[in-house]
Amino acid sequence: MRRFYVVGFLTLTAFDTVAQISLKYAADHAAPLEWNISWLLRIIGQPWVYGGLVGYLGAFGIWMTLLKRVPIGPAFAASHLEIVSVLVLSAWLFNEPITLQKVLGCVAIFAGILGLGWSETQPRKILVKTT
Repeated sequence: MRRFYVVGFLTLTAFDTVAQISLKYAADHAAPLEWNISWLLRIIGQPWVYGGLVGYLGAFGIWMTLLKRVPIGPAFAASHLEIVSVLVLSAWLFNEPITLQKVLGCVAIFAGILGLGWSETQPRKILVKTT
């Protein structure tokens, strides 16, 4: 079951990352932003838009599969791993800065995943109210 979690969340992260990076490329290639038909045609003509669509559809399918078997708390936290992967790829591909604030945010994401994952392994205490 552990392998299912790891493969599932890595696949979800990959699909989400592809979607985010593809849409960033599409936005860059469709510039400048204009509210007219030629701009819309530039958007539709971008292969990156379709990469974004495939990424989001794939992520949705994986997410629905994971939710059938994974506790919601850790699943929700782990679903934000793409923030870290997009941050790293954006620094490399788009020369976006990695600031201390962003690094602290990534650390918080990992801490949340680890904390929620650990809490799911602990035995449940059932409180019984006596009158």
